[in-house]
Amino acid sequence: MTGHRSPGVPILRLGDVLVTGLLNELDDRAAIAFTEELTERISAEGARGVLIDISRLEVIDSFVARTLMELTTVARLLGARVIVAGMRPPVAITLVELGIELVGVETALNPEQGLAALGWRQAPQPLEGARRGTAR
Repeated sequence: MTGHRSPGVPILRLGDVLVTGLLNELDDRAAIAFTEELTERISAEGARGVLIDISRLEVIDSFVARTLMELTTVARLLGARVIVAGMRPPVAITLVELGIELVGVETALNPEQGLAALGWRQAPQPLEGARRGTAR
């Protein structure tokens, strides 16, 4: 499969915020590809914020922690704020036990809180049958 890029981690756009996630299968090549794609998207789309959901990450090591810190630093240099959301308690405990600090990395309890911290608000949905005010 030469020249074919395997599909990486999806990166979705919500307004000026990019939303993505990390999975357990993050090796060196996948991390580099993910970092490159995310930074390209931040730059190309003028993203103001990035939410990285790690709720599916069951373990974390110094490599993943370093990847998150580097991503945060690069994004900040490009003018985007990064929030890592959804850290499981065992992952947080492991970080503390290993003495790994996510220097400069903002966290949120869940993706919804992370998006709110980035200033993203879901538009209120109109009530069913409420179409008043649309006449011109």
